[in-house]
Amino acid sequence: MSLHIDIKKKLAQFTLEVAFDAEAETIGFLGASGCGKSMTLRCIAGVETPDEGVIVVNGKTYYDSSARINLSAQKRKTALLFQNFQLFPNLTVEKNIAAGIDRSVSAADRKAMIEQQLERFSLEGMGKRYPFNLSGGQQQRVALARMLAAQPDILMLDEPFSALDSHLKSELEQNLLGLFESYEGTILYVSHDIDEAFRFCDRIAVVEDGHINELSPKQDIVDRPQSLATIKLSGCKNTTQAQKVDDHMVHLPVWGIDVMCDSVVPDDVKYFGVRAFMLQRVDGPGPNTYRVRADRVSDSRFERTVMVTFLDGCGANVSLEEASREETGQFSRTHMQWKVDKLAMDGNSIPDRGDEFYIRIPTEKTYVTTR
Repeated sequence: MSLHIDIKKKLAQFTLEVAFDAEAETIGFLGASGCGKSMTLRCIAGVETPDEGVIVVNGKTYYDSSARINLSAQKRKTALLFQNFQLFPNLTVEKNIAAGIDRSVSAADRKAMIEQQLERFSLEGMGKRYPFNLSGGQQQRVALARMLAAQPDILMLDEPFSALDSHLKSELEQNLLGLFESYEGTILYVSHDIDEAFRFCDRIAVVEDGHINELSPKQDIVDRPQSLATIKLSGCKNTTQAQKVDDHMVHLPVWGIDVMCDSVVPDDVKYFGVRAFMLQRVDGPGPNTYRVRADRVSDSRFERTVMVTFLDGCGANVSLEEASREETGQFSRTHMQWKVDKLAMDGNSIPDRGDEFYIRIPTEKTYVTTR
């Protein structure tokens, strides 16, 4: 089971240029809205047509501009699940599932396949219901059942959890994990959530303005990002411009500090990153340790977000009152974000607005990149 794609399509904002190969694995597409993730899936499914290139699934050519091959969507054995499930409102659950089964299948086999999918997705007893009688989660399970009943050569899912609440999302994730484990083919999964992509995917493609910036095993995307786009999309909250000082030190002009890094700093380094939850509060000065002030704090249930300024760097002459009046964009650019685990830290040690203390940036948790 395999996928080969190398296509171009001119869009209003950019030209989509996507090229990669996949085997029996799950590949996640991670990127901002409108970057070309969904368009790539639609081109594979035959809903959209590239301007040029080739798409081959399991040895069958779906599209080849040079050979003038362009199979219709109906002739491509693909399954594409959109955010809104796209069930047929006038058909029962059973008939919605049956809609994905080839008409050449006998009535007895068709019935058995429908019952298999009803059981797989815990839809027993709902076969005669219509979509408007189902919850959002049940509708999604019907859409997944229809996908699998079609026995597609490739599965494609476009942000399937975006419209669901957190409790239902957690339940359905387990159904989807089971589906992925049993499917012996290529799966493409579009998301804008790094944690979601990490749970489901073997490799992750970082997409920006129609191009794949990076396609790597998911752990490499988190531990060894190769671009600013990957650093940000992998969930890193602290990124800033960087200049090389020596092989293991960078100067960060916006923050006004020098930082040591375990990794070798390239001559043409441009950006630095460090994850907000990797920062450490320490008692006093030391290597990679900085005197900071908490200029803004905000709380979630188990976590406090602290925005700190460097008192010996960019924030040296900026008062707390002046900092609080900065515009949102400027404030985020000049401050570093620290995520504090309120359950792990003593209540008296959790910083509040105006507190001054020392923060250490671990050398082994830093990222530097040239693009």
